[in-house]
Amino acid sequence: MSRKRPPLPPPPPRAPLSRAAAMRALRAWFATRGWSPLPFQREAWRRQLAGESGLIHTPTGSGKTLAALGGPLVEALSSPRAPADGPSLLWVTPLRALAADTVRALGEAVEGLDVGWTVGLRTGDASARERRRARAGRVDALVITPESLALLLSHPDSAARLAALRAVVVDEWHELLGNKRGVLLQLGLARLRACAPGLRVWGLSATLGNLDEARDALLPWAPGAAIVSGAPPRRLRIDTLLPGAGERFPWAGHLGLSQLARVVATLGAARTSLLFTNTRAQAELWHRALEAVWPDDPSTLALHHGSLDPALRRAAEAGLRDGTIRCVVATSSLDLGVDFPAVDQVLQIGSPKGVSRLLQRAGRARHRPGEAGAIVCVPTHALELAEYAAARVALADGRIEARTPPRLSLDVLAQHALTVALGGGPGAAPPPGSEGAPADGFEAEALYREVRTTHAFADLAPAQWRDVLDFLVQGGRALAHYPEYRRLERDADGRHRVHDRAVARRHRLSIGTIASDGAMAVKFLKGGGLGSVEEAFIGRLRPHDRFQFAGRTLELVRIRDMTAYVRVARAGDGAVPRWQGGRMPLSTALGREVEAVLAGVRGGDAPERRALGPLLALQARLSALPAPGTLLGEWIEVRGDRHLCLYPFAGRGLHESLAAVLALRWARRAPATFAYAVNDYGLVLSSATSTAPDAALLTTLLSVERLGEDVRESVNLAELARRRFREVARVAGLLPPSLPGGAPRSLRQLQASSGLLHDVLQRHDPGHLLLRQAEREALADDLELERLAAVLRDCAARTIDLRRPSGLTPLSFPLWAETLRGRLSTEDWTTRVQRAAATLERRHG
Repeated sequence: MSRKRPPLPPPPPRAPLSRAAAMRALRAWFATRGWSPLPFQREAWRRQLAGESGLIHTPTGSGKTLAALGGPLVEALSSPRAPADGPSLLWVTPLRALAADTVRALGEAVEGLDVGWTVGLRTGDASARERRRARAGRVDALVITPESLALLLSHPDSAARLAALRAVVVDEWHELLGNKRGVLLQLGLARLRACAPGLRVWGLSATLGNLDEARDALLPWAPGAAIVSGAPPRRLRIDTLLPGAGERFPWAGHLGLSQLARVVATLGAARTSLLFTNTRAQAELWHRALEAVWPDDPSTLALHHGSLDPALRRAAEAGLRDGTIRCVVATSSLDLGVDFPAVDQVLQIGSPKGVSRLLQRAGRARHRPGEAGAIVCVPTHALELAEYAAARVALADGRIEARTPPRLSLDVLAQHALTVALGGGPGAAPPPGSEGAPADGFEAEALYREVRTTHAFADLAPAQWRDVLDFLVQGGRALAHYPEYRRLERDADGRHRVHDRAVARRHRLSIGTIASDGAMAVKFLKGGGLGSVEEAFIGRLRPHDRFQFAGRTLELVRIRDMTAYVRVARAGDGAVPRWQGGRMPLSTALGREVEAVLAGVRGGDAPERRALGPLLALQARLSALPAPGTLLGEWIEVRGDRHLCLYPFAGRGLHESLAAVLALRWARRAPATFAYAVNDYGLVLSSATSTAPDAALLTTLLSVERLGEDVRESVNLAELARRRFREVARVAGLLPPSLPGGAPRSLRQLQASSGLLHDVLQRHDPGHLLLRQAEREALADDLELERLAAVLRDCAARTIDLRRPSGLTPLSFPLWAETLRGRLSTEDWTTRVQRAAATLERRHG
């Protein structure tokens, strides 16, 4: 019987270099790659080595990663640490695909400089071995997501293992800035700074319109910290697949499959391409369409989106990297700084709906320092040409959308406080005794001071903090008699601790702020996962029904324990799943540019604007074009219905709220039943009985007075808040997660649990902090009350130009088409819209 060999001793630590020698080694490694450090990279290294924190803001593909990594590498060469001290560098990334790519990039630099570091990964895609290494602190550089960082901080030994941490890099900070994941990260950084007071934090961002605010949110303890930039803007070539002379182009639609032949020809002209769509359903449909006409080996065409199994995503990424795949159809899952130097071109199906998204996606092509980016835009209907022209104008002016960081997300704060109670703080450790005894918890006043150092909770009032503690100790007044809601205990010494192991286990399983959409796993009968689709879609299928997913036609065999078991269908077609949040709204900034392009004020030389000339001439002949200082309205009668169309160009989300308010106000003045529909350019109010309004009535309807009250009355705010409550309660830990080994909870079960809790709190504790937050988020995020008030003020400052065309116009037709979606018919929506469009085109030549 053979005996195990004893483990080899660790290699002796390398002799430290002087700071100057370490810098020379870094420059020499650059030279071996054919590079020379850029001025902004040298500035970042100098500031890092001086102990500063800051934000690096340079174009995609300019070398931000090495700008952030150089300082820590020079430091490691000149002052190496003992090998088991825990990580020296945390690299926080928002995407799993980006995490794997970052591990590779960091590993190349570490190996090239012979730093002697071990680079590890701690994300949802990490292997069990990688997680154990990260948990035990046996890595020097750890790539991690905000959620995995919070999980790391929940372990009692985390403070000791992170005490030697020297630097944190937050990659793609703009992707986290405007949501609760960014709030969770802000709290995690405050905890890390308590564990390692000399910690340096650097953020990386390529596309952001509010740089100062972004820096202040990341580095609130360092007012006026450096924003390192200076890299020249990356050259970007934008091409658009324009309709030919006299070619019919759809007036409405969103798939763009009429462009399939042009797209295939464009893909054939390049070695490797990324084809971006705006939704997962659109990606599935385009992959299926391309597969049907793909001229090469089918294995050279792949699909990538966030609902696919990690193994399928990794295979697509590897194929892009080594050049064995010619085209990947993707969504935002590949938006960010994933390094694919082999990608020659990027195609964008439909409007990107925002300048920053166009820049991000264009940056994936030729992702090599010094190379120009390139993107081919594929409009799905005629008016999208105006959005491409508007994006050209905005890019030329350097205007990019801002992202507003949330404040006072008390559900995230409650989650973080429980994390701190489990992990303790600097010097905290389990008291002597049995394994699993509680960590030393936290002292309420000290943690209050700590969280107030963050941007998100700088204005946290003492009363709000007491509400959070009360919620954790007893669930709030209405839930005080239920033991399962007592997660935190205030002990005799005044410290708050977790004593129940089940509470600790449930909390660690539910860490994070990403909204759940009731996903159901999809697996083959004989093993092998494909990913997940929404429970509501699978719930409508019966055994033997077919559907399209993961680039395959699948047949449903059975559903068991929140898993859909499938086999590959032998032939036939099938439905494509739809995911919540499928439609991206047009950003307000781009909407303003679209209006200016249509008015002819901006972008007149853009090829897309010239291609739109005949359609805009028709709009001007039938009605009018948008014009500076005016609000265009159209009163149209079609098939017995009367329609009022308005065009504020504020984006779909705001138009939804505005339409509801206008319908309420109009019905008060002239009782009638109104239906409404919206798109990114405007809204339509429809009724069979209303009379034509005049400009004076529209001015009254568009008043900003009593907006809050009218919003509450015009929409079902209670139902919106009820839906918000489910996610708020989940983040705050009020809805327990499914435990390993148990049956997963369905969306219906979650809805029932959250609905019952909501009703109990509404009846017995109407001032509960989670109820208040759910309503606040419904008003701010779903109804966008502040932005809606700004849109109304903008409308009030304009002259109303109300036209009465004899029929539908190019601007009103897409809105009218939206009104058909909910009507009962034996034909599908696309067929009806295409027939109506053909009729209009024949009428107007």
